[in-house]
Amino acid sequence: MVAHTPDWLLERIALNELPASHVAARTRLLAESDGPARLARLEEDSRRTLERFAPAQVAAEVERRRRLQALAAEHATVAHPWFGSLTLGFPVAACLILLVLSASRDLTPETRTLGVSPLEWETVRIKGAARLLVHRQGAREPESLPNHSQAHRGDLLQLSYLSGGRRHGAVVSLDGRGAVTLHFPERLTGSTALKAGEAVSLPHAYELDDAPSFERFIFVTSDSPVDVAAVLEAARRVARQPQTARELRLPLPESLAQTSFTLEKVP
Repeated sequence: MVAHTPDWLLERIALNELPASHVAARTRLLAESDGPARLARLEEDSRRTLERFAPAQVAAEVERRRRLQALAAEHATVAHPWFGSLTLGFPVAACLILLVLSASRDLTPETRTLGVSPLEWETVRIKGAARLLVHRQGAREPESLPNHSQAHRGDLLQLSYLSGGRRHGAVVSLDGRGAVTLHFPERLTGSTALKAGEAVSLPHAYELDDAPSFERFIFVTSDSPVDVAAVLEAARRVARQPQTARELRLPLPESLAQTSFTLEKVP
């Protein structure tokens, strides 16, 4: 009986990340009944992703992963039935670290209260997840901003979302002064239904004020209607902790997924 190649190994095969000593893994994959089709789907999905996202967005994602690599190294050697003891490449090692962190919850007092570590919050994959896109209005055309871009008072921002298959969501922001703003829905009692498919722009642009340090946008998603009042209250709780407000997960049920986009405010 031919073993079924796990998804994490399929991705490494598609990206040609396996060392030369493990090329047999590709042969095993192609011998599986659905192996060639799975590989073809993943390669096509990767090609479309690279066409869809601006180079700056991809570069920002790579930079975030690079910053995690030093932390990944000490946890990167694992025993696996496919290869025995194997030192994994960074994308797989980082995922394993997140699983360890999630299971152990060995966090600071603040992050233990709110349910996630800064490391977990930092790592966001480009493909297959709900996320926010931010464009800055310019004199000629909108500028796509990577996460952690610098921004200034008076910048006019257009927020958009990709639902990632989730049916409902809410978008809030908090700033370095502790203020919390609701962006979607526009009213507390508005519908939280999301549109599927391509990026959906929110109805109104948002002008940055003079709040210092940062502006952080948080996208909360679910497969059922979202309690907007609960999301706002959770954001206010985080905003009251200015030292950690730029990175902590909102204290909401685990059934609600969250992703964050932060702008670094400069004079």
